[in-house]
Amino acid sequence: MPKVPSPPQDTNSIRFRNQLVTLSHGPLKYENPGLLDEALAVIPLDRIYGEAEDESQLLQAQAASIGRHNKPEWGYQDCVIRALLKWFKGTFFTFINNPPCSLCASPTVGISITPPTPDEQARGANRVELYRCSDDACRAFERFPRYGDVWALLQTRRGRCGEWANCFSMLCRARCTPSSSGGGFMSTLAKELGITQGYTPKVGIPPLVFFWPRADVFLLLLGWGKKMSYCVAFSADGATDVTRRYVRDASKHGLDRNRCPEEVLVWITDDIKKMRRENTAKEDRRRLVIEDHREEKELRGYVVQALAAQIGQINLSGQRSPSGEGEKLPERVSGSRAWSEARGEAGNHPSSENERQPREGQ
Repeated sequence: MPKVPSPPQDTNSIRFRNQLVTLSHGPLKYENPGLLDEALAVIPLDRIYGEAEDESQLLQAQAASIGRHNKPEWGYQDCVIRALLKWFKGTFFTFINNPPCSLCASPTVGISITPPTPDEQARGANRVELYRCSDDACRAFERFPRYGDVWALLQTRRGRCGEWANCFSMLCRARCTPSSSGGGFMSTLAKELGITQGYTPKVGIPPLVFFWPRADVFLLLLGWGKKMSYCVAFSADGATDVTRRYVRDASKHGLDRNRCPEEVLVWITDDIKKMRRENTAKEDRRRLVIEDHREEKELRGYVVQALAAQIGQINLSGQRSPSGEGEKLPERVSGSRAWSEARGEAGNHPSSENERQPREGQ
C-alpha cells in the first residue's frame, strides 16, 4: 500500500531529516560550471567514445544474431559509462591504502590522525592521516589528507572509497550523465548513475569494483555479506529512497530501519525534492514528476519480484531450495589482498599468504 507522507515529529526523525538534508547538498557542487569544465578537460573523450562505439556495435550484432527484434544488453549510453569507468579505475584514479613515501617511495606505516593545514582545509580536508616511512634510512613523515573537494581530487587523483565515488560522480556529471550519490548507512559508499536512453533503471556501481554485467549491484550485499538499513540517492533534483533496489531480502541483507517511521521518510524525500525543484521551470518539473513515477513503479516491482522469488524457493517439504552455493564470487580489486580479506570483500577465491596486512580504513 502507498504510504501517506507524514512530517517528522519526534527527535530521532527530526535529526534524521536534518542529516538527509545536509547530504542532499552534496550533488549541488557538481553543477559548478568551472568545475564541470575542469572535469571534462581530463576525460579522453575520443578514447571513451571509441571504446563505447565498438562495444555498442558488438552488442547490437550479438542481439541481432539471436533474433531480429532482440535488443542489445546495453545501450550506447551504457557503453559510454562502462568505458568511462574502465578508464577511471584503470588509468586515472589510484586507490590508496597506506600512501608510499614521497621521498623514497618505500611503504609507510600509519601513525595517527593530525589536524589539516589551512591549505588542506581549504581544499576540503577535515582530517589528515599521518604516516611514517618504513625505511630506517629515511623515516620521513607522509601526510594523507582526506579531501572532500572534487577539484582537489582531480589534481591528486588518489584516495579511498569516498574520494573514488566523489571524483567519479563529478566526471559522470561533466560527461552530461545525471549522477546521484547514494548515502547508504553501511561501511562503503555506493554510487548510482542514471542511464537515460529512453527510460532505463539506474545502474548501481559499487566503488572500486568493475563487474558490471554480473550482479555487481548486489555484490556488497550478496557477495560480501554486507547489510544495509537505508540507501538514499541524492541528485541536484532531489532525493529518493532506493533501498528496495538493493535489499531484496530484508531478513538476509537488511538492517533495522529505525531512524524514523516509513511515512516520515517519504515526507522527507518529498520535501527535499520540493526544495531542489523550487526554481525549476514548469516543463522540467513535469518531466521530473514523470521520472519519479517511473522509478517508484520500478522499485515496487522489485518488491514483487522478491516475494515471487521467495515463494519459488520453497519446495514441497516447506524448506527453501539452496541457491548460489559454491558460486565463484568476485573480489574487491582495489587495495591489497589481505586488506580485502580483513573487510570480508575478497570473494571466495583462495588467498595468498605472502601479502602484508595493510592498515584498515575507508
